[in-house]
Amino acid sequence: MIETVGEDFYAVLEATAREAYVMSLKDIPVDVRDGLRAALKTETHPRAIQIMQTMLDAVDLGDTGMMVCQDTGIPIYWLRIGTAAYVDGGRLREVIETATRKATLETPFRSSIVHPIERTNRQDSTGEGVPVLHFDFTPGADYLELLMMPKGSGSENWSFLKMLLPADGEPGIKKFILESVAAAGGKACPPLVVGVGLGGTSDQCVALAKEATARPVGMRHPDPKVAAFELDMLAQINQLGIGPQGLGGDTTALDVHIERAWTHNSMNPVAVSMQCWRGERRRARINYDDLNVDWGYWW
Repeated sequence: MIETVGEDFYAVLEATAREAYVMSLKDIPVDVRDGLRAALKTETHPRAIQIMQTMLDAVDLGDTGMMVCQDTGIPIYWLRIGTAAYVDGGRLREVIETATRKATLETPFRSSIVHPIERTNRQDSTGEGVPVLHFDFTPGADYLELLMMPKGSGSENWSFLKMLLPADGEPGIKKFILESVAAAGGKACPPLVVGVGLGGTSDQCVALAKEATARPVGMRHPDPKVAAFELDMLAQINQLGIGPQGLGGDTTALDVHIERAWTHNSMNPVAVSMQCWRGERRRARINYDDLNVDWGYWW
């Protein structure tokens, strides 16, 4: 018989989800830092070099406990639930919402979440449908993992979906990705991580693109053909000349990541999601047995 997690688990989850939100705003992932440093070595435009050095200075300030950006974003959590124990999904939702509220009010930091029509703000980063939760399962695992991403509006405003025709093929996909990045220009706070979703349904495709932005800079897709596609798109995007903050340069994107799903034979959905230069995220794994928490930046 599968055991049920106790109340202590939900208390640890609440504290962990709260900490993940706060730390994601202060502790920029190591892969993003390394990506910026690598870009500095190859960047040829003096202004772009200056901007990226300023970004790295902001990262250092975050290490002292300051927020790296005033935009605390829409709180998004991906949850992978190990099936070795029973976890109440309803309780998970309640706990994550409480954690989000406490992170905002107790840190404190600015809440950006408003009613879509009335534009009222609870001032606690919650509302109907927020925090955004994505659930998945890990068969047999004796732990729960969460990945927290605070998605800022600068990059989120530049999200794109197009239902291409199958006949458009790979050239059509590449053209749409380039057009999307060009349309975003400097408004999405480059250098970007460009997430691309391929296949599935329209809503699934957009979710895949969002998830792709959370993959660490420099981590290639396991399929060699997709990995080659990512590198080709990265090279083409960096030839656009948009540069850091849209002020010109060789570094418009730090990376391009693609996630995919099979789709209908008469469809060719493509979605593009931008992540700003900070690439904010935080991952935690909570073991069911001893409630130990292991921290990181990716699964």
